[in-house]
Amino acid sequence: GEDGPTHQPIEHLASFRAMPNCYMMRPADATETAAMYAIAMAADKTPSVLAFTRQKTNKLGASYEDAKKGAYVLSDNSADGAAPDAILMGTGSEVDLCVDAAEVLRKDGKSVRVVSMPCWEVFEEQSDEYKESVLPESVPMSKRLAVEAASSFGWGKYAGVYQCIDGWGASAPISDLQKKFKLTTDDVVATAKTML
Repeated sequence: GEDGPTHQPIEHLASFRAMPNCYMMRPADATETAAMYAIAMAADKTPSVLAFTRQKTNKLGASYEDAKKGAYVLSDNSADGAAPDAILMGTGSEVDLCVDAAEVLRKDGKSVRVVSMPCWEVFEEQSDEYKESVLPESVPMSKRLAVEAASSFGWGKYAGVYQCIDGWGASAPISDLQKKFKLTTDDVVATAKTML
């Protein structure tokens, strides 16, 4: 990170997600933050960890109720009832990358679903029907891309392709690090194209 090569807690999200009975929350905007905070305050038997980004993020336009389900479809240009060509999913500031990459791919005629996953554990508490509506089995794992500026550990449950950070040791301004770790819109588009 910008604070030096030792300040790169890429394993923290995976560590908290691996803990039993713990909500690991990484909201992407103010609406998701409010939804995650409400869940955390109501959870009297489950500790919650809220991880926020330092990067500027866009307002996603999602509904508070959708965000409270832990994961939801943010956008999808597929025809009604049709499976998308690909699903791009992420948490926190990387949801913006998924949104921007999806727009580029859609201009190329692809149908792309963007899924924001602010809390995996809350998503897992939803009904099977709801989970299937967000991440349908008709879209194989090889057509699902997870994007997160953290370890890829754990994403294998939801995606077969990862744009994550599984190593560290770099210190530079954020824009340089995003290029180094391939966490730019162009990089996400390039990876997604390998799935299509």
